[in-house]
Amino acid sequence: MTTLHPERAANRAVGLTELLAAREQRRGRQQAWLARHPATLVVLTPLAPGALKDSPLTRRIFNLGWQALRNEQRRQGWHCLRAEALGLPAGGEGFISLQAAAPQVKQCCIRLEETHPAGRLWDIDVLDAQGRILSRDDCGLPARRCLLCDQPARLCARQRRHDVGQLLAAMEETLNAALAAR
Repeated sequence: MTTLHPERAANRAVGLTELLAAREQRRGRQQAWLARHPATLVVLTPLAPGALKDSPLTRRIFNLGWQALRNEQRRQGWHCLRAEALGLPAGGEGFISLQAAAPQVKQCCIRLEETHPAGRLWDIDVLDAQGRILSRDDCGLPARRCLLCDQPARLCARQRRHDVGQLLAAMEETLNAALAAR
């Protein structure tokens, strides 16, 4: 299994320009993956509030999510065409190309996000072979909730409602509880 070594994290702030460029590069990687393997694509990124996107904490969160995804892939019997984990200054990214129906994969990923003790700390996107991202809304589910309050997470993030330190502390606590439960 590929892991991102926490001690090798960039551990530096990422500015808005670099973050936007990294998101565009991720979209490019997704399109390249889909061109090479026209199949369901799963993309894992860890929750990373604030300017520090690649830290020992986010890498530990990523590794737990990557392990959970790979275990689910094997449990479901989905054939993996290719899998790769990348440690980048703008955060960890994991790509898994699967021969499986995208809606079924999305349902399983949502179940992981909702039932795994650390699932709230992961963002798992599922793209179909045409590159369309399947959303929670497509599955008839509400938006994900904030780690600290009951509001939609995107709203709290956009409005910067919570102190980054509080969010990081909640993430660390959630991760430690998940690791202790194993």
